Amino acid sequence: MKSRFKSIAIYSSINSKRVSQIALHVEEVLEGLGINRIIPKSSKIPYSKKIKVYSDKYIQSNADLIIAIGGDGTLLSSARSFGYKGIPILGINLGSLGFLTDIAPEELTTSLKEVVAGKFIEDKRFFLQSSINEQVQSNIALNEIVIHSSSTAKLIEYELFIDECFVYRQRADGIIISTPTGSTAYSLSGNGPIVHPETQAITLLPMFPHSLNTRPLIIDQEAKIQIRICKKGRANLSLDSHNKVSLNAGDRINISKAASKLSLIHPLNHDFYSAAREKLGWSLGILKSNEQ
Repeated sequence: MKSRFKSIAIYSSINSKRVSQIALHVEEVLEGLGINRIIPKSSKIPYSKKIKVYSDKYIQSNADLIIAIGGDGTLLSSARSFGYKGIPILGINLGSLGFLTDIAPEELTTSLKEVVAGKFIEDKRFFLQSSINEQVQSNIALNEIVIHSSSTAKLIEYELFIDECFVYRQRADGIIISTPTGSTAYSLSGNGPIVHPETQAITLLPMFPHSLNTRPLIIDQEAKIQIRICKKGRANLSLDSHNKVSLNAGDRINISKAASKLSLIHPLNHDFYSAAREKLGWSLGILKSNEQ
């Protein structure tokens, strides 16, 4: 059986000895499987004499799979550069948490061989997109779009509309608009709900609201969100903690699901609840006491 992945790009946004070692191992495994290996010019992996380096534009058109080496930040970077173009991404976890990069280095050889042989789970995730004052922006977010005060310890005032219906006027540090993928990222640190990746929903989580009654909202993924910045004051918009745009009073930010989707590749034993239990320490004390 011929592999679906004939040309695989190796990518990392981190330049370290550990990443270099793992990248070399990946290269050797793929070479043994007869797979063409390429490296994007934007990757921080040291260039190998055995592998050709190509522009990101070339990778977008010719790679069948991206192998992202690092943590979830590296995978987010590869998603912005390549994933939104429909290229599947496989993550090798060298980070501390790693909800998106779920292959451990010690499982690398076995997992890579299985993926190349077609034994994997393909998981589709949606992006969010935004525009300011009806001006189309080219930026997308896999985890979250955040609107927050540009000044430390200072609230902003905004109005929230969903599908053109007024929801509320709020004073807060800001608001996190999160995908299910992002529910285990920044939103989690704000005490937001954990949402299963297959749930077709968007979460809206106010950040330190000046109210005792405000709670997170979970809405349909097809909903159209508009946030209007009120009164004087400055705010910022950021996408996956990466791109930052300044906002002013009167600005209207439109947020919706993007047309493109990310295809994540997982090993066959991937289980979201098992990953959450392990990475978040669920039942840790109980399980340990039962083992004694």
